[in-house]
Amino acid sequence: MSVRIITISREFGSGGRMVGKMVADRLGVKFYDRELIQLVAKQSGFALDFVEETGEYSAASSLLYNLSVGGLFAQNGFAPDPLSPADRVQILQNNLIRDLADKEPCVIIGRSANYILRERTDCLHVFIHAPLAQRVQRAIEEYKIPAKDAEKYIQRKDKARAAQYRHYTDGVWGMADNYHLTLDSGVFSLERCCDVITGLAR
Repeated sequence: MSVRIITISREFGSGGRMVGKMVADRLGVKFYDRELIQLVAKQSGFALDFVEETGEYSAASSLLYNLSVGGLFAQNGFAPDPLSPADRVQILQNNLIRDLADKEPCVIIGRSANYILRERTDCLHVFIHAPLAQRVQRAIEEYKIPAKDAEKYIQRKDKARAAQYRHYTDGVWGMADNYHLTLDSGVFSLERCCDVITGLAR
């Protein structure tokens, strides 16, 4: 398999975003995380914070999602009326992810990109996870979340991501069947996770 696109899904606090950035830097390809959010916000006209929350944690119609992913809006000229702001963000995000994948090699963080690009044969889909205790420590140290709130914050974030993924894809977020590779960043260092991913991509 020739890999052009790497998608990285991750548990909150697992370091998945940092792994993705390291992979992109090492391979010399574009990196899309907040950059993707900024593109969606610019094209949609919605506030950056709204796009960030909507794109990863909201839940809209799974039928709408599957129609947009399948490109049926473009083919049939069909669009539900009215579209909610969350629906518009979701459709635009999906289209942008497909366009970016067509345009150039890149690393894409989250946003159900593994599902959106599931029919491509040039992708490597990765899920990064880690033990809760280590994720709590990272949340405290890197995200400055108060220690007394860190565990509940992580659980809430992961629960929302799982619900979002399930609602839009009918799949299970984090289930190995939905990815080519899962890595425990608590067992392997972030650097070693990067080594494994780049080794498979080359």
